[in-house]
Amino acid sequence: MYIDTTFDFRTDSKNKDPDTYSPTLRKYHQFLWSKKLPTGGELVLDDQLKNTSDIGEFWFSSDSIIHTFSYWPSYQHIIRQIDPELIQDFYYKSYTIGGMIIFPATKVDGKATINGARGMNKKISDRIDLTLECIRRYYLGVSSPLYDCLNRYDSFFDLFGDFRGYVDFFLMNDLVNDDDSIRFFHPFEEFGKNVLPATAEEYNRYRENCLQFIDSRNNRINRCYNA
Repeated sequence: MYIDTTFDFRTDSKNKDPDTYSPTLRKYHQFLWSKKLPTGGELVLDDQLKNTSDIGEFWFSSDSIIHTFSYWPSYQHIIRQIDPELIQDFYYKSYTIGGMIIFPATKVDGKATINGARGMNKKISDRIDLTLECIRRYYLGVSSPLYDCLNRYDSFFDLFGDFRGYVDFFLMNDLVNDDDSIRFFHPFEEFGKNVLPATAEEYNRYRENCLQFIDSRNNRINRCYNA
């Protein structure tokens, strides 16, 4: 299958959430992540993003991992200072495949999924770089704002063996340094502090870092699947 890394998943989702309603995005996820696991076995997704192979039963949902914050009412004082064309380009790029991933969709003990928890937790605010730092700490057994949630999905994370296995599998390499430290989009001090850019200048740096990651990941997908 050819993966069009320029395709905007909003275009075939009938003005609804692309994570749920874009058939192209679902097809791409099925193709990209149906492959051998670093711990042995293989993830095999059907057209509903379910796996029922001998590694266990898993059901996944898509998650957009890059956020512009451009529609947050409380953030308009920053967004109004940014060129609207830059915002629109940022928003478009965030809905290409480089800005998408899958997480387990089934709730455990009736509690929030990873997708839900990272969106609701103000110390994370849906940022994938902060989420990835939590995943890195999970594999080390170190506490983070998402640790309890991630621990509920230990059978999923066990599939990848360690943090590097997870990063390699989901082609997140361009957000991680060689020593496994995270390349944060916005300067990181501690969870809950300085989570969102506070000025237009900070926002533009955040935007540029996100776009660099999306472009790099899309290029990685092209090399791996479209060569």
